[in-house]
Amino acid sequence: MKLVSWNVNGLRAVLRKNFLSFLEAEAPDILALQETKCTATDVEPVWSGYEAVWNSAEKKGYSGTVILTKKPPLSVKLGMGIAEHDREGRIVTGEFDSFFLVNVYVPNSKRELERLPYRQVWDRDFLAYLQSLERVKPVIFCGDLNVAHQERDLARPKDNVRNHGFTVEERAGFEAFVKAGFVDTFREFEPNGGHYTWWSQMNRARERNIGWRIDYFLTTAGLRPRLKRAWILPEVTGSDHCPVGLELHPS
Repeated sequence: MKLVSWNVNGLRAVLRKNFLSFLEAEAPDILALQETKCTATDVEPVWSGYEAVWNSAEKKGYSGTVILTKKPPLSVKLGMGIAEHDREGRIVTGEFDSFFLVNVYVPNSKRELERLPYRQVWDRDFLAYLQSLERVKPVIFCGDLNVAHQERDLARPKDNVRNHGFTVEERAGFEAFVKAGFVDTFREFEPNGGHYTWWSQMNRARERNIGWRIDYFLTTAGLRPRLKRAWILPEVTGSDHCPVGLELHPS
């Protein structure tokens, strides 16, 4: 099974660029999109062969997540069941035969860290939500987690120690996933730095590969034997993020 995740930074915009050619070329079984910035009524359903599950923010043109899946999920849940967190369309969960797939767009702490306290609450509540699912069946979660976990996950760690996306608090939130047993699948296959999923749109950052790895697939530890490959697609443009992928051996 092939899964792909991509923060498209506006689905309507990427549909005018390369989205359909990307979808045709990759042909994932499940495609998780973040930061869609629209609702189902704003776009034509041009993804033939896929069922779309939407969770849009109450605020127009903001946030939002979508799962496109070839096989309809057994069940769907929007949000994590906490009103404080569920107004921005940040989580879609699809239940499949052997796992839950959670597509997430984690809140950004913002440049002046004004949303960092809220982000810490979110991280704790999100982990509790994942663990509640894990008691039923294995969990895969993916998306833009808005944090570089380790120094090797961004090009200039020393310059960004107290910047949003690389604070001690945000990194601790990610580390809590790891301590709870979730596996950063890309790191199962690639230990080295220099592999990024987001680049600033200034100063030719992408061309120079001055980036951050903030988009991930993590899985329940029990799924480790099924991991076939995990990868990043930096050559795919259309957004300031690039897609990331995960392939599983059959159960």
